[in-house]
Amino acid sequence: MIGGKEFTTSAKKRDLSDVLLEKGIISPEVLLEAVQVLSNDENQKNRRNLPWVLVNVFKVDRDLLYREVANFYAFKIIDVSGGKLTDDVLAFIRKEFNTLPDSLKDLAIEHHTLPFMMDPQRPDRLQVVTSDPTSRFAVTVARGFQYGKFEICYVPLSQWEDLWRRVALDRAMYDDRKKDDAEIRYEQESSEEASEYEQALEDEISRSGLVNLVEKILADGVRVGASDIHIFPKGEKVTEFHFRVDGRLTLWYTHRDTRAEAVSAVVKDRAKNLDRFERNMAQDGFAQMTIDNKTIRFRVSVIPMVGKELRSRYESIVIRILHEPNLSIRVEDLGFGPYEESVIRKAVAKPHGIIIVTGPTGSGKSTTLVGALRAVMDPAVNILTVEDPVEYFIDGARQVKLNPKLDFEGALRAILRHDPDIVMVGEMRDKITADIAIKLANTGHLTLSTLHTNDAPSAISRLYKMGIEPFLIGYAINIILAQRLLRKLCIRCKRPVMNPDKDELRLLGFTDQDIAEAKIYEPVGCPECLQGYKGRTAIHEALYFHKNIRQLILQSDTFVDEEKLREIASKNGMRTLRHSGIELIKKGITSVNEVVTITMEED
Repeated sequence: MIGGKEFTTSAKKRDLSDVLLEKGIISPEVLLEAVQVLSNDENQKNRRNLPWVLVNVFKVDRDLLYREVANFYAFKIIDVSGGKLTDDVLAFIRKEFNTLPDSLKDLAIEHHTLPFMMDPQRPDRLQVVTSDPTSRFAVTVARGFQYGKFEICYVPLSQWEDLWRRVALDRAMYDDRKKDDAEIRYEQESSEEASEYEQALEDEISRSGLVNLVEKILADGVRVGASDIHIFPKGEKVTEFHFRVDGRLTLWYTHRDTRAEAVSAVVKDRAKNLDRFERNMAQDGFAQMTIDNKTIRFRVSVIPMVGKELRSRYESIVIRILHEPNLSIRVEDLGFGPYEESVIRKAVAKPHGIIIVTGPTGSGKSTTLVGALRAVMDPAVNILTVEDPVEYFIDGARQVKLNPKLDFEGALRAILRHDPDIVMVGEMRDKITADIAIKLANTGHLTLSTLHTNDAPSAISRLYKMGIEPFLIGYAINIILAQRLLRKLCIRCKRPVMNPDKDELRLLGFTDQDIAEAKIYEPVGCPECLQGYKGRTAIHEALYFHKNIRQLILQSDTFVDEEKLREIASKNGMRTLRHSGIELIKKGITSVNEVVTITMEED
């Protein structure tokens, strides 16, 4: 689309198809099926075009395809990454975007369309960037700006998302009285009639615009990819908001001139199962919101805390953002090495036995369990889960939520009478839970669960110390998978280490050959990342129960010999967490310091 003329595929479709076929972007079979899909859309009001169908129905590489589309139809391709986004450019984008009515703002976000800048060659023409230049909705949004002339330009989706993040997340310019542009809906319960004190707080909330501030903070937490939001009173009228991004807690915004109790009241009002008037006990609740057309759930934890001002009733609040996991994720998408992937597939292919994933909170255990479940999910099997709380909804599984009248023990005993084929137990917390989970595995059910241990071999000792008999452990377990999440170096700013410390690398586990061949990188830091890191990836330690592992456990008397287990498992092919991290260092994915920090328990 150039100059506002509408894009159509009818005249050019065959020629574009030829280009895509010649470059190997699609196969003839995919093209035929895509044409069939388009023909079925003939009489539909919202008819789709060929690029959209190829990307969304046939999962063709989006950036590769749309770059060819942009070249073929002469759309300008703009690079909006890194240093090109000056403060003046971002301010212009933010200003123009805010001139749109709310309905067009929602459309712009949904269809990845933003104003960018005035054309340097034609100052009267606005450049509008989008990840799909063939979309008629991009034109609709472009027409909503105050300029008579515009040009639709293409940017890759990843760059557009970075641009939107920087436009939307201006943490230094919160306007407490200004409603956020995201569509936000809450599930909430009414409070009891406020006391005089509560009425004073309510008046302060109304005057300060705290509601809109909290809404924007929550929306920003979702957009920036935070796993948790910490709300921390620092004084009578000072409240700090911290985001945990890629496992690190970072101060995001400091709010002043409003009582900390008022901030807590606003948060509690927007969550279920929280009593706004109770400030002397711990509380747990949840909220659900729609942000940028996505439904997001939050788990809210509130605990009372002491402050310097004795008259103030402070509360610390931590909000876990329950980003829906990618339920289409497969075993091969989990970042396993060749050995780890082969043994996890063998473990889930067995008709019975237990698969245990270990690691600290926030190490990606739930994502791994979902990937393992998908490997065996079938309409012909009955899959049940027992969780507290149920954080993610899994299509194809019957999920049991615990409550005061139904505890773990009762739920697991009931499941035994519910004709299960596959059972997922959220966590083996004690002997009773572990005993029932192990017995499920020993009575013909494939069972999946989690445990909090430092590595895979120590999970066996933990079960033994819980009181589980060695013969039950030896025969029930298929595999124990320990995992951690490491921060990835930012691909835009990472730089090679010119003179790495060879002694440090040797202590880490590098051989002299590794040191000679490997190219070690270190973090730098840029506007696109957090202290040189952006995103996380997993490392794994897979203890598969070969025959010799089972025999060692069966021979255990008063204790489980973890060192012997590690020795045998290593001979079978197991890599420790540290060795998995070393492989990521060699590939330039993470840094030496990150691996040392995350796997320091192995020293």
